[in-house]
Amino acid sequence: MQMHYPSGWKEYELIDAGNFEKLERFGDYVLIRPEPQAIWEPSLSQEAWHQKADAHFHREQKENYRFGEEAKGGWKKKNKMPDSWQINYHHKDLKLTLRLALTGFGHVGVFPEQANNWDFIFNTINGWKDNNAKVLNLFAYTGAASVVACMAGAEVTHVDSSRPGLNWANQNMQLNHQKDIRWVYEDALKFVKREVKRGNTYNGIIMDPPPYGRGPDGEKWMLQDKLNQLVGLSSELLRPKNRFFILSMYAVGLSAQVGLNVVQSHFEVENPEFGEFYLQSPHRQHLPMGTFLRFRG
Repeated sequence: MQMHYPSGWKEYELIDAGNFEKLERFGDYVLIRPEPQAIWEPSLSQEAWHQKADAHFHREQKENYRFGEEAKGGWKKKNKMPDSWQINYHHKDLKLTLRLALTGFGHVGVFPEQANNWDFIFNTINGWKDNNAKVLNLFAYTGAASVVACMAGAEVTHVDSSRPGLNWANQNMQLNHQKDIRWVYEDALKFVKREVKRGNTYNGIIMDPPPYGRGPDGEKWMLQDKLNQLVGLSSELLRPKNRFFILSMYAVGLSAQVGLNVVQSHFEVENPEFGEFYLQSPHRQHLPMGTFLRFRG
């Protein structure tokens, strides 16, 4: 069981967290956003938070907000705060630029803790002598991991059930002067089933499934119901060598041990890395950001 935080960030920092919110800096701008796991008292005063913040996302129906739910609401901005801006992340030869924006769900287009996985992806693909890698990214969001894999030299298939997410990922690809990522607008489980039937295989599979959601045709996704099936099918797609697998989960009640058990029931792999991601605070209360499991070989 391991605990990892994304130590490579220069343009992101968690300033404080508490009272179900977090205070974060993304490049030149500081935001206050919902965080259901931050049930403790913040270290800084409310006045200090609002002095630092350039924008504050206000939830609707705060009393009903539960872990894992989308936080619908709106932003209150100071004059200098743009609707969209960019942020940079560097790791070895990786120089990544991402487009950020204020969305109606409180997201900004990046999950900072995933930078630890970006390093893993970049290092793994670059470590292969025969670098004709094929990578599948499921629930791929705004495409940071897809772009990283592409920049490392892989042929990437990016699957997501959100049209705006695919458009955003395409912008990130272009920002980083990449091309030829394959965009797939489809339910992840449906796509994987078809790939198994087609006999396609991949060197790398990345998945960051939500607790629940809907596919393009209204397909219902519940993590507890579908994860085992998805991982089982994915085991048929992953090549036997020059391979990696990443599972990230941010869902209440599912520990890192759950992810380990599911993966080990379908893959024969010794000593996979598994544990918890967190964001490091300058105060004592670090912020947990879900679990991970990954291996390579």
